[in-house]
Amino acid sequence: MDTKLTLKLNGDIIEQAKTYAKKKNTSLSKLIESYLGLLVDPNEKQEVTPLVKSLSGVIDLPKDFDNKTNYRKHILNKYSK
Repeated sequence: MDTKLTLKLNGDIIEQAKTYAKKKNTSLSKLIESYLGLLVDPNEKQEVTPLVKSLSGVIDLPKDFDNKTNYRKHILNKYSK
């Protein structure tokens, strides 16, 4: 059930948040609802955005791919020069 909430916030922050929400293709209400949801239940599964859905399956990694090892190699290569 949706319930109306009135907030008193800095006008500049509101405008920046509206711009951010528009870039993310969502509403300011949904953005605030998601943020508050993270605060009250950090383990709650978050909704997948259309951008993330469009990227799903772009890379096909081997089953034995080790994220941590490959990231470590990347960082060592990047900063050891």
